[in-house]
Amino acid sequence: MRTLVTGGAGFIGSHLCERLLADGNEVICLDNFYTGRRTHIRHLLDHRDFEVVRHDVIQPILLEVDRVFHFACPASPVHYQYNPVKTVKTNVMGTINMLGLAKRVKARLLHASTSEVYGDPQVHPQHEEYWGHVNPIGPRSCYDEGKRVAETLCFDYHRQNGVDIRVIRIFNTYGPRMIADDGRVVSNFVVRALQGEPLEVYGDGSQTRAFCYIDDLVEGATRMMAQDDAIGPVNLGNPVEFTIRQLAELVLELTGSSSPLVSRPLPPDDPVRRRPDITKARQLLDWEPTVQLEQGLERTIAYFDELLRTA
Repeated sequence: MRTLVTGGAGFIGSHLCERLLADGNEVICLDNFYTGRRTHIRHLLDHRDFEVVRHDVIQPILLEVDRVFHFACPASPVHYQYNPVKTVKTNVMGTINMLGLAKRVKARLLHASTSEVYGDPQVHPQHEEYWGHVNPIGPRSCYDEGKRVAETLCFDYHRQNGVDIRVIRIFNTYGPRMIADDGRVVSNFVVRALQGEPLEVYGDGSQTRAFCYIDDLVEGATRMMAQDDAIGPVNLGNPVEFTIRQLAELVLELTGSSSPLVSRPLPPDDPVRRRPDITKARQLLDWEPTVQLEQGLERTIAYFDELLRTA
């Protein structure tokens, strides 16, 4: 397969490019390098089936491909709130452009949506039939509502134009190649612990998240693209729930850090509980996470330790 990965130099995208090359695909990595990093894909540049195109998905592009993994969008609050209008454009115009490309060349497109479409959920755990509880005018809405519109576009292109789509909703994912200052809780805690700085816990730390290791997420995404029985949406995430305070304490234990925990006010619209119902993923994809949080954190800590030593 000749496969396009938008956001291919990003955290998830770069791991996906690796996997697709290992599976024998020709891979085009499309990225504007806003949050993507050349270092993430440097080891792939000499691969005979790998090509990098610097391009912003907001602008149309003509390519001949068989598959499109559409992952282009800043995904951490620090990055998507820095330029919220750009974030909305990426989600809306970028998705229109990729769906238009898929329509023209009759390619299958997998859209990387997010658990943020559920907002601050009133249903727990979150299943795909839940419509969500999202603030449409808050500081997070550029991402939350942008991704919701992107899903709408996927299904409308499918119903109106017959575009072959797949939609996944990604829950908190972590692992090597996260950006150190991206504002995500795992990277924040690990970097601060390694540097001996205080770990900032918002509120009392009782809010929950479910953390999925990057290898498990990539496995789920490739299985979703390969199957012919369902278009989605399908939740991909770890159904094991942890409080933020539990995560902080585990990071301190694994790093051997003496960093203190300090409390900060909760950010606006920050979800209190977040955990996926992955019944559909189990049934349709025969998929569920296999990497335990402690094991995944050890690999992530080793990555950031090396990164900080060589910086």
